Amino acid sequence: MSRDNFNFKFSQCFGDKADIVVTEADIITASEFDHSGNFLATGDKGGRVVLFERSNSKHCEYKFLTEFQSHDAEFDYLKSLEIEEKINQIKWLKPVQKSHFLLSTNDKTIKLWKIYEKNIKLVSENNLSEGFGLKQKNIIIGNDSMKSVLKLNNLKLPILSQHDKIIAATPKKIYANAHTYHINSISPNSDQETFLSADDLRINLWNYDLPEESFNIVDIKPANMEELTEVITSAEFHPQECNLFMYSSSKGTIKLCDMRLNALCDDKPIIFEEYTNPINHNFFTEITSSISDIKFSPNGRYIASRDYLTVKIWDINMNNKPLKTINIHEQLKERLSDTYENDAIFDKFEVEFSGDSSSIMTGSYNNNFMIYPDVVKTNEDENPCIVKTFDENNNNNSNNIGSGSSSNNNNNNRSKNSHSNNNKQHKHKNNNNNNNNNSNSSNNNNMFEGNNDNENKIDEIVLQADKTAFRNKQFGSLSQRTARNKEWGDDIDFKKSILHFSWHPKENSIAIAATNNLFIFSEL
Repeated sequence: MSRDNFNFKFSQCFGDKADIVVTEADIITASEFDHSGNFLATGDKGGRVVLFERSNSKHCEYKFLTEFQSHDAEFDYLKSLEIEEKINQIKWLKPVQKSHFLLSTNDKTIKLWKIYEKNIKLVSENNLSEGFGLKQKNIIIGNDSMKSVLKLNNLKLPILSQHDKIIAATPKKIYANAHTYHINSISPNSDQETFLSADDLRINLWNYDLPEESFNIVDIKPANMEELTEVITSAEFHPQECNLFMYSSSKGTIKLCDMRLNALCDDKPIIFEEYTNPINHNFFTEITSSISDIKFSPNGRYIASRDYLTVKIWDINMNNKPLKTINIHEQLKERLSDTYENDAIFDKFEVEFSGDSSSIMTGSYNNNFMIYPDVVKTNEDENPCIVKTFDENNNNNSNNIGSGSSSNNNNNNRSKNSHSNNNKQHKHKNNNNNNNNNSNSSNNNNMFEGNNDNENKIDEIVLQADKTAFRNKQFGSLSQRTARNKEWGDDIDFKKSILHFSWHPKENSIAIAATNNLFIFSEL
């Protein structure tokens, strides 16, 4: 699918559109669509959660639904630390009847909220209302009190009538006192009964109905804190397999764990790590290689990880190298010293899959965000957790991403002479195609998405979430807008970073948090 099929256009903006002084508490720190895409939630530094509801089924338009204070600032007197009210993450749960549920967390406390429609009823008629036969002669006023003399047959029961409907938010459960360090991730499980929460050194497993207790499933805290070499940066449950979850570290590794194997799951995980030559390391390598966010694809087959300079896409069945590496901040490699001085190098950018698991989205500076359409070749009929053999892939002309190994030729040509096959394999490794096997080599090159040639051909859409979106709504094609936004030059505003966003689960619509504004872009 070409880039122009992702014709994202500006749809809506919530917040202050003018250039005014931004209040710190209004900066958006989390955003999330629910499973249907009909509701959108955002959280800010002031501890507030704002909900939006879809108002137009044909176009991607939302309206304000309600707002509530999720967290308040607290003070830990034991450690003499102030606990911010800032919302770190929001996660929607599956709705129950007409009520919606979501989890929100700050640095220390997780809350389960119930959002529902509440009827407000008021007393419309009673014994003192007009029309009930009370006459002046039955009312005696004296000593600042009023007495009514009524006969028994004149007494009436008060009548309640419908006054208004409001959207109410009630905290159903509070999960507290389980994390020593700051919570960076929460993730609901597909079993609809449990969720995990992760801080810098531990991951806990909770049951929704048991807020008093949690189970520690990962603990990387060393006996001597001076031996600490890495911290947990993000964690997420598998979208389909309730026993699987993964977490990332500041060393640039991803660990996939199975809760069926051990009570503590950090013993023998599957480690996703790309080897880098120590010769290429520099002062900033340890900082830039730290993973800020990881996501499973909705079909559960792929993993996307984001560090400061790149996005890596992994196959869940191949952990020795990523399928594809996308350079995000190529132009910043020569300016890392500047980003270190202004602390921009520590910005934690997120990454997001599209609903069909084929496209990737992430953020950058100057209020730019990037979309990489069809960066993963998927097949809806495939089993998401089982890799098809290369014979099946080639026979079915599948577009699935394989491991990229040159052993494809061995499987496809098993019936042929082994000496000839080895020659083809050697030529494929050196990108020299044999004329007699041109079609086979072409198929293998298409499947091997991680090589440098294909990496340079990645389609990229660069859009900007600021007031220029109003002017550029109908200005130029998608390719022209992308070219304009990519022309950074030396003018980079590191304060205008797109860190938080969400992709609609069922269509090409996205919500972008840009400082204190929420932008909606859609191709509808």
